[in-house]
Amino acid sequence: MHALQALGESLLPLSDDRLQRMPVTPELVDAIRLAREISSHEGRRRQLQYIGKLMRNVDADALRAALSDETREQRVATATMHAAERWRERLLADEVTLQNWLERYPDTRALITPLIERARRELAQGGPGRSYRELYRALRDRLSE
Repeated sequence: MHALQALGESLLPLSDDRLQRMPVTPELVDAIRLAREISSHEGRRRQLQYIGKLMRNVDADALRAALSDETREQRVATATMHAAERWRERLLADEVTLQNWLERYPDTRALITPLIERARRELAQGGPGRSYRELYRALRDRLSE
């Protein structure tokens, strides 16, 4: 019972759209939404007990697998984001890095090269601007393919 309650409690920080993708009942989704809003310690504790009760009707193994997949997807997206940031900084700092990028991803030459030039000009004029952000998006999109 406590394990099911703890598993139900791990669903509280999930956004509503992620929660909808989990193998849970609509009644459990409503209970989780309500638990997020409760600020009283005792009220929250009782709501978590209710979530634990509702968890008896859920396939816990399937839910754990779905949470694991969700966490894995989130880690991959975060790693891609950080890689795109590192590539952007290196591309703006060094021409050799641009050649390395183009060797790996030759199809991006027409998009990346002008963005790098514009982003460098923006940085020289006092700070990152639109091209700097567009460069990041282009790198992130290519790395996530």
